[in-house]
Amino acid sequence: MSGIKAAGFAIRIQNFLSFERLFFCFIILAAILRFAFLDLKLFHHDEAIHAWFSYKLLTTGVYLYDPSFHGPLLYYVTSGMFSAFGDSDLVGRIIPALLGTLIVVLLYPLYRLGYLDQRQTLVAALFLAISPNMVYFSRFLRNDIFILFLTFVLLLSLILYLERGQMQYAALAAVATGLGLSCKENMPIVLGIFGAYLIYLVWSGKVTLPRRWIRDLALGALITIGIVAVMYSSFGVHPERLITFIPDAFLHWWDMHEQQRLGGPFFFYILLFLLYEVPIFLLAIAGTVQFIQHGRHKQSRETAKRTMHEIVGIALEQIRGHLPEAPRSFDKKEEFFRFCIVWWLLSIVAYAYIGEKVPWLLIHQLLPTVLVATYAMTRKKAIIAVLSSIFLVFALWHVAYVPADVNEPIVQVQNSEDLREVMALIDASESVAVASDRYWPLPWYYRGDRSENLNYFGKRIDEGNFAGDAYDLVITSDEDSYASLPGFEKRQYNLNYWFSWYDNKDRIAQYYFFRDGKMGNMKLEVFVRNATV
Repeated sequence: MSGIKAAGFAIRIQNFLSFERLFFCFIILAAILRFAFLDLKLFHHDEAIHAWFSYKLLTTGVYLYDPSFHGPLLYYVTSGMFSAFGDSDLVGRIIPALLGTLIVVLLYPLYRLGYLDQRQTLVAALFLAISPNMVYFSRFLRNDIFILFLTFVLLLSLILYLERGQMQYAALAAVATGLGLSCKENMPIVLGIFGAYLIYLVWSGKVTLPRRWIRDLALGALITIGIVAVMYSSFGVHPERLITFIPDAFLHWWDMHEQQRLGGPFFFYILLFLLYEVPIFLLAIAGTVQFIQHGRHKQSRETAKRTMHEIVGIALEQIRGHLPEAPRSFDKKEEFFRFCIVWWLLSIVAYAYIGEKVPWLLIHQLLPTVLVATYAMTRKKAIIAVLSSIFLVFALWHVAYVPADVNEPIVQVQNSEDLREVMALIDASESVAVASDRYWPLPWYYRGDRSENLNYFGKRIDEGNFAGDAYDLVITSDEDSYASLPGFEKRQYNLNYWFSWYDNKDRIAQYYFFRDGKMGNMKLEVFVRNATV
């Protein structure tokens, strides 16, 4: 009797944990991890610049494209958020967090279209929800999560267009393309990979373009060009930028590639995969091997079948010439994983070649990695995936939810938590002198009326300027400071910090296990007026 009750209970649990409920739980998990304590850490150096330009756009209406700071989409979107909800760190990160959550949601239409089964969809949703890099850069005001979301939208739009041939999906693909090109200069990498594979599919006869594809292509081109023109001309305010933005972007980023300002070895991103995403990376390798083996076995079976029917085939050859050609056999699910493998490998190659090595570029390689990792997702592999995700949770917690300066390569020029004490000193001062060119993120945190007591000199000035009681606080950098200032107490704080490949390349294995690598940083020297003076 107890056995029957246990079996009934197990069935009720199984029915309750349906695919849809589990998938919804992973969406909720993704949302919680992205939105919880969203302003826990200070803005990163780049985040502060992006937020500042968005604030200036809101308050002055001025924006002009500069390739050093990527495309205009982020600034217009963030400026709109500031207008609606106020300008703050939390508000600035809401759209990245939302897009990071929606990337998980977009797995569902991929499942409904038949490209993923239920087990694959759930594992992919789990990985995307708790991936340390996906979560970290979904809580981060940079362009990359915008690009990744638009990449997924473009993929789904192209699939729907090829399957249904409806113009609306071509238009949606064009919108995703236009917004992506208006976001960051690496969108052409995505377009190149997707476009090359589409040409292969058409050339090999695996897909046939819709009957009115030329009309749809023309419409899509007009939509894409229109979006790009509106964005890069600052909604028509700077039409001259339409002539210069492409060569300016190419020359700037080619120069960064040549300089290798933030350089690293060609296997830089492989190291990041092994540091933060090792279960996903290893399962992707396993999935690729399985796909190749499956292809070989399938080819062997087809060869044997052709041999068995060779005589019949020869006899029917002449008849076939009088019949309509049969459509080529096409397993869309297998072809999708072939595409994902190509997408993954070409992305790794492209970013390995690019000289600028920064951690946020990993997520452009991570999305196809997750999809490849779900190939042939048997029950046994699913259990392994779920158990190994514990590794992801620990890594995620350390890099995203520890309110301290963490010694991690995922962090690149992050503003130090020491700045909270510096800003407390600024708040307590009536007049502050910033005698250095190292002062970000102060313009963001002291904007509008809050900037009235700050005086930016941009460099070290004669110490005689600090005689008397003109300033309560003097901020300089450790590279160009004063030995002392009469009447002031000298203190030192970290401004920002980073993990450098060049400082740690001889002890990578040791760092992997102990996380004790050498950190680079910039320091502020802060002179606080003595209370007795």
